[in-house]
Amino acid sequence: MHLPHRSVETPVFMPVGTAGTVKAVSQEMLEALGAEIILANTYHLYLRPGHEAIRRMGGLHRFMSWPRALLTDSGGFQVFSLSALRKVSDEGVSFRSHLDGSSHFFSPEHSIDIQIALGADICMAFDECTEYPAERGRAEESLRLTMAWARRSLDHFKAHRDEVVWREELGGRTQSLFGIVQGGMYTDLRRESAERLVEMDFDGYAIGGLSVGEPRELTMEMIAEVLSVLPANKPRYVMGVGYPDEIEAYARMGVDMMDCVLPTRAARHGLLFTSAGRLNIKGARYAEDQGPPDPACNCPVCRRYSRAYLRHLMQSGEALSGTLNTIHNLAYYLGIMERVRRGLAADGGVDGMSLSAS
Repeated sequence: MHLPHRSVETPVFMPVGTAGTVKAVSQEMLEALGAEIILANTYHLYLRPGHEAIRRMGGLHRFMSWPRALLTDSGGFQVFSLSALRKVSDEGVSFRSHLDGSSHFFSPEHSIDIQIALGADICMAFDECTEYPAERGRAEESLRLTMAWARRSLDHFKAHRDEVVWREELGGRTQSLFGIVQGGMYTDLRRESAERLVEMDFDGYAIGGLSVGEPRELTMEMIAEVLSVLPANKPRYVMGVGYPDEIEAYARMGVDMMDCVLPTRAARHGLLFTSAGRLNIKGARYAEDQGPPDPACNCPVCRRYSRAYLRHLMQSGEALSGTLNTIHNLAYYLGIMERVRRGLAADGGVDGMSLSAS
């Protein structure tokens, strides 16, 4: 994907930088690990420090000193997660901040305005995420809102996309907008959602509303159904997944982009992903283990530190523990995608996709 700030090789895993930071890891380390694109959160940055402040400071790339590609979500999932603090209408969602209880309102247009102010390379249409399990009537209503909001997001984006702060300095290039497929766990609704979004002609397409508690087999079924509809010459993005074996399976199915908080969140709790499976570094068996976390891994942590030391940091509550564990887990996830890309290249590869042309 040829984006304004970076050409990104796919399939790609995007580390999650919720508040303009991938927790516990510096931007320099993300670059060293080979991260080409990261995800930031519209809802959280809107609340703090505020999208207008970020716009005044030159956009999110400049604010967080990240020269590579950025994607911002729409805030829809975070608002969805505030079920006790929100009220949904055709116009949008009224909600109370989880920080201080203050009242706010997100419409499709407002979500797009915030994302234009943040200046990510890829923006997401505002959607209404369907919980699991959900009765068919609930899924149909959620789909109705998501499709209406997708059209409003796209219309507003087309009218204002040239307002992004870095447009002139990057030769007139601008942002891209992806639509989000919803429909719960009903294959016909998923197919209808995908077909209608393709008719609207977004720059790329995401599959949302997965990994919300459904069985893995159902996740795979929904992804396969939607991939059969979405065009292969535009990026296809599965949101919020998953475990290492899952992201590899999805990539081999034809998914181009994935993100998940799992490698960073698990790291902070002492769970490491390795070539031999999951490793809970808090285990007493590692107290004097001088071997690396993963003998098959060549990341900076595995080259330098022992399991015993990582366990000591975890047991001592040292901040370095979260940093080192996160570096390893991100390296492991990024390494999976690199391996899949090499395999695809050996099979002939795919054509590039140019997004946000001038």
